[in-house]
Amino acid sequence: MAGHTFYIVDVFAEEKYTGNQLAVFLAAASIPPETMQKLANETHYSETTFILSSKDNNGGYDVRIFTPEEELPFAGHPTLGTAYILMQKVMKRPSGEVKLNLGVGQITVTLDKSTGALWMKQVEPAFLRMPDPAAIADMLGISEGDIDSRFPVQEVSTGIPFIIVPLKSMAAVKRAYLDPRKFASRMGGNDSTGILVFSPETYDTKNALNVRVFTKFVSVPEDPATGSGNGCLAAYLVKHKYFGTPSIDIRTEQGYEMGRPSLLFLRAEDKNGSIDVRVGGKVIPVAKCKLE
Repeated sequence: MAGHTFYIVDVFAEEKYTGNQLAVFLAAASIPPETMQKLANETHYSETTFILSSKDNNGGYDVRIFTPEEELPFAGHPTLGTAYILMQKVMKRPSGEVKLNLGVGQITVTLDKSTGALWMKQVEPAFLRMPDPAAIADMLGISEGDIDSRFPVQEVSTGIPFIIVPLKSMAAVKRAYLDPRKFASRMGGNDSTGILVFSPETYDTKNALNVRVFTKFVSVPEDPATGSGNGCLAAYLVKHKYFGTPSIDIRTEQGYEMGRPSLLFLRAEDKNGSIDVRVGGKVIPVAKCKLE
């Protein structure tokens, strides 16, 4: 383990020390899963990833994703951040596209050379239960009247599930805070990953929505930038025609309340009942490290 190389990057960031932090370990096939979990807890970022080999398998690279508490089959910012490291540090002839073999399946990430943003195509969204708005409001410490009743509260998954909650104002977004005990007792500890709240009021007028994501993980009560959650949001916005159209191409902001402002690009389109979801953002390198 001594001397093992890993990188730190900021994902969905416009500059260093913003966005969501990620540690990416190279050539990690020799690291036992229990040690991967310990390393993820040591970095204590929302997620840490492990690239198992420098050679592709079935057209893609095998990657494992861990929170400080457990392994995940998919997560958004780890997918983009790991793709960046693969393109920059592993692939001998970067083509502007890389495939990651994750627990949820193979995810393709492409580089938009004109903007520097990386884009991932997420799996087909699943629209799940519709929790009681009053119960959700109670979990979040807000009033039921803060929820925009024109649209449902709904659990959506593009690999891992989030409960999407439309709020009327940024003031309600700022007041929200998830009570983990109420969430675990009412929603089931092993179901939804967390709750995503959003409003059409934003810090930056160029952005369409302000977002916060609260998770079920005690170690990560709030996430500064959530590609998987925003993928669920993109599908939700199209499904329920939040903007009145069957497609979107928007910017969302997240992490401001945490001092980690983040910018995410969302594209989604309803194609004859099948919703295509893509989430993009920039990755900024921060550090190259070695284990002692």
